[in-house]
Amino acid sequence: MRWLVGWSSTATGAVPTEEARTLVPVGAQLLWGDPDPLWAVGDWRPDEVRVVQADAQTRLAVFGVCGATDDQLRVGLFAARGGALRHLTAWPGSYTAVVQVGRRVTVTGDLAGARPVFHTPWAGGTAYATAALPLADLIEAGLDIGHLAALLACPDAPEALGAGTPYEGVRRVPPGHALVLRGGSSDITSYEPTASLAVAAPQLPPEQAVDGVRDALIEAVRARLTGVRHAPDPDGLGGLDPGPVPGMGPAERRAARGGPVPGVGADLSGGSASATLALLAAGLPGVPGTVNGRGERLLAVTFNDRATHGGQSYREAELERARSMAANPRLRHVVVAAGEEALPYADLENGPLTDEPGPSLITAGRHRRRLLAGSADHFVGAGARQVLDAHPARLADLLMDRRRRHLLRPVTALARADGPLSQSALVPFTVYRAARKLARTPYAAGIAETATRLKERQFSDEAAGGGAVDASLAALSWCRPGPAARWLTGEALAEVSVRLTSAADRSPAVGRPGERRARAALARHAADHRIFEQAAEVRNQRLHAPFLDNQVVLACRALPDTLRVQPGARAAVLRAVLSGAGVRDLPPGWGATSHLTHAAAVRAGLRTSIGDVVGLFDTPLLADAGLVEARVVRKALRAAAEGAPLPLDGLAELVSTELWLRRLLARRGTCWTGTAAPRRRAVAGGVTPRPSL
Repeated sequence: MRWLVGWSSTATGAVPTEEARTLVPVGAQLLWGDPDPLWAVGDWRPDEVRVVQADAQTRLAVFGVCGATDDQLRVGLFAARGGALRHLTAWPGSYTAVVQVGRRVTVTGDLAGARPVFHTPWAGGTAYATAALPLADLIEAGLDIGHLAALLACPDAPEALGAGTPYEGVRRVPPGHALVLRGGSSDITSYEPTASLAVAAPQLPPEQAVDGVRDALIEAVRARLTGVRHAPDPDGLGGLDPGPVPGMGPAERRAARGGPVPGVGADLSGGSASATLALLAAGLPGVPGTVNGRGERLLAVTFNDRATHGGQSYREAELERARSMAANPRLRHVVVAAGEEALPYADLENGPLTDEPGPSLITAGRHRRRLLAGSADHFVGAGARQVLDAHPARLADLLMDRRRRHLLRPVTALARADGPLSQSALVPFTVYRAARKLARTPYAAGIAETATRLKERQFSDEAAGGGAVDASLAALSWCRPGPAARWLTGEALAEVSVRLTSAADRSPAVGRPGERRARAALARHAADHRIFEQAAEVRNQRLHAPFLDNQVVLACRALPDTLRVQPGARAAVLRAVLSGAGVRDLPPGWGATSHLTHAAAVRAGLRTSIGDVVGLFDTPLLADAGLVEARVVRKALRAAAEGAPLPLDGLAELVSTELWLRRLLARRGTCWTGTAAPRRRAVAGGVTPRPSL
C-alpha cells in the first residue's frame, strides 16, 4: 500500500507544535519539511515520485504515473502559482499532484475517484493523505456506522454517502475537486469546467469524439510504455530461477515465489476493454516487453476458470477469442487455469487490510492468481464500462433534449434482451414512460422518493434475478436503494433515509439525471477498483487502468449521448479506436459481455464455501453495530447457495463489509511513530451495540 501524507499548520504557528514536530509516518520518505511537511509512504518506485522546484517556497510533487516532461511540470507549477489547477490534471497517466506556493498547499484528486484525497482537522490545522486509515490513526477516529449503513443501502448515491468515510472525522474530497490549504484552513474547489444546467453542452460530432477517445487511450498507454522498466526481485536472487522443480515450469516457480515477470503485460480476457489495451500496447512503437529488450513481446494473461459450470459456452467463447488475438506476433500468451481454490469466497481468512470495505475482498484471491502470472506493469480494463456505456438514465437526458427518435433503437434492443418471451409491444412504451417520468421529476422529489422507499422497505425485484428490462426500469431514477438494502435493519434504513431527506431539503443545483447517475456509478466503480488494487496487491507489481485516467474520462464524456445509447456502442467505439491505431483483424464475437460467467462464478463460490461464509455471521460485527440481523443474513446466504434468485452483489457487499470490520478490529499498531504518536489504534474500542432509534 502506498500513500502520501502531509499537513498544513495554522497561519500564526510558523513554528510547528511539539505534537506535529515529533510525529513521523512509519516508513516515510520526507519530500519537504516544516511548517507544512509532505511525506511519501510505502514502496514507491523512484520514478513514481517527481519533485520540481521554482524556489524554496514554490514546488510541485507528482505521485504515480505521469506522462509530463520536467518542463511541462514546471509550466504546470507556474500556472498553479497563479491559481490555474486544470493544467495539473491534463497530463496523461494516473497521478496525484501536490503544489506548495508559500503557505498555500493544493492537492488535486482525479475525475474518476480512483486516486482520492482525504483530510481531517488536526493540531489546529488540517492533515491530508491519499488513504483514510492513516488519518484515522492520526486522530484516533472511531467507526462511522452511519456511513457504513449508507454504503450498504445506497452505494451509488452521493447524497447518502456525502463526503464521509468509514472513519469519524475523516472526509473525502469529491472527484474532480482539489483540496486547498492556507495556513491550516481548508477549502475544496472544483477544477472541472462549468456547464449550463438549463441547456445541454454542445456535443462533438461522433467521428471527432471517437478520435478523441482514441488519442487519449493511446497517450495513456504510451505514458506507461515510455516509463522506466522494473525488474522484480522478490527473493533477492538477482532474477535467477532457483532451479528445476518437478512438475513446475518457470512461470509456476515464479508464481510460487510471489513475484511478476519484468516488463509490461496486460489482461486478455476475450472482452473488448482488456483486449483493446493489450493490442494497443503491443502495437505501439517502442519496447512493450522486458527490461533492456528490443522488440520483446507483451505478456498477455488469460484466466481460465475450470470450476464454474454455469456459463460454460460463454467462457469457451472468451478463451477462443483470447487465443485468436494472442496470435499477434508481439503478444506472448499465458493461460492461468484454476479450480475451486480460486472461486469467490475461497480463503477469506487470509488477506490484507484495505483502506475501506469493498466487494473485491471476496474475489481478491481469485484475481491475485491471475496477477501473479503477469508483469511488473500490468494493464487492466477496469472502468471501460462506466466511462463508455450509457447509463439507462441517459434516456431521460435525450428526452430533455427533444431527441425522441434516438430512443427507438435502444428500447427495441432492450425488448429483445430477455429473449423471445419479452418481445412485447408494451416494453418500449413502458421504458419510454419511465424515461419521461424521470425527465419530468425534480431532483429533490426523486431523492425524497428513494428515502420513502427505504423507510417502507420497498425494493425492486430486478436485483434478485430480473432481466435487462427490469434492471433498466429500476435505474431510471435519480437515486435507488442498493442490492444489500433489503437485509439491513429498519433502524439502519431509517438513518440512511434521514441522510437522503436532508439532501433533498437542501436541493442543490445539479446536472441532468443521466449525467449525474453516470458520474456516480463511475465514482463508485473507481473506489471499488482502488480497494481491489490493495486487496489483490502483488509485491513489485503495478496495475494500470487507463480508462480511469483524467484524459480518457474527459474524452469519453465528450461522446454524444445519441452515440452512447445505441446497442453495442462500447464495442463499436473500441473497434474504431483499434482501427484508427491500425488494428483491424478482430475475432468474431469480439465485444460480447461476460456478466453470466461472473454471476456463475460467484454463485459457485458461495455454494462451495457456504460453511465458512455463514460462520462469519454467527456473531457478526455488523449485527453488533445494529446494521443487520444475523439470523436473516444466514438464511439469505444459505438460500442463495441453493440457487434462490437473490441479489448476489448485495450478499457480497455484506460479507466483504463484515470481513473488513474483522480485519480492522484485529489490527494492532499505528501508521505513526515518534514521542507524540497516537498510542491507540484506530477505531479503538471496536464496534459497540447501538440503541434503537
